[in-house]
Amino acid sequence: MILPVRDGGDWLLAAVASVLAQDFTDFELIVVDDGSQDGATQRLPADARLRLLQQPPRGIVAALNHGMAQARGAYLARMDADDLCRRERLGAQLALLAAEPGVMICGTRVELLGAEPSAGGRAYRDWLNALTRPADIAREIYIDSPLPHPGWLLRRAAWERVGEYHAGAWPEDYDWLLRAHAAGLAMAKPAGILLDWREHPGRLTRRDPRCARPALIALKARMLAQALHGREIILWGATKTGAALCDGLRAHGAALRGFVDLDARKYRNPKRGLPVHAPGWAATQRDAIILVTVSQGSQKPLIRQQLAALGRVEGADWWFAT
Repeated sequence: MILPVRDGGDWLLAAVASVLAQDFTDFELIVVDDGSQDGATQRLPADARLRLLQQPPRGIVAALNHGMAQARGAYLARMDADDLCRRERLGAQLALLAAEPGVMICGTRVELLGAEPSAGGRAYRDWLNALTRPADIAREIYIDSPLPHPGWLLRRAAWERVGEYHAGAWPEDYDWLLRAHAAGLAMAKPAGILLDWREHPGRLTRRDPRCARPALIALKARMLAQALHGREIILWGATKTGAALCDGLRAHGAALRGFVDLDARKYRNPKRGLPVHAPGWAATQRDAIILVTVSQGSQKPLIRQQLAALGRVEGADWWFAT
């Protein structure tokens, strides 16, 4: 298990204790100290399963890749310094991989720990926890990262196939998962909550611009442009997200055919130089891929109904990409 840290304080000690208390005991925990100054790594417990690696402050991507390169097991797991594992985590994940040899990447369901989560945080948790089977995860992978990073357990073959984390203008974990998806690697989660994901203002997802919405849209645009192999695209939703995704797709050479929207007032005004049509128009565009950019959860069932009525199959010729 790889745990990168910089100045983790008492949360680091609690995270490490939760790993060492696992019901499954045959593992190594590699703590990669990325230039900490708080002395917390010097207070780690003495345990034969724990290895401490120290490096100058080079950032989380370098720390992760360093830890992965040093890991010796047939499986590679992740943990963060501010979260907590449930005792049964590793055992449950390994049991799933043993029972399902086609699954290459195992995640966890999560509970939010700490400050009272926002409505958006609760919605994201509920969305994550609802996605457990490979087909469901693949179908919704362009909405957001479907496997919380500190809960990963990979077969080594998955790491060798996808390669190292990449440093870039977007989250390294979501980039890695999208590359794994493009390589056809199946992902799943076992039943039950296995990770307590700490909610606090200092989380990278709260303060790092690589995790902000523009960065996520740019990442999805790049990966979708590669995945769709030159097929023309219809954007369902003449929204700000739709416009940003349009710009990103074009930057990577994708061909856009037009927008679809339920609001008839938008039909008079092109969006990014493209016409805006009523949903029925999409029925005549059988050769185009549809990307839905409407983010309101209340609209998703209706959109799914409309696209099913048009004979479209989610995850095959259309995706949510919000």
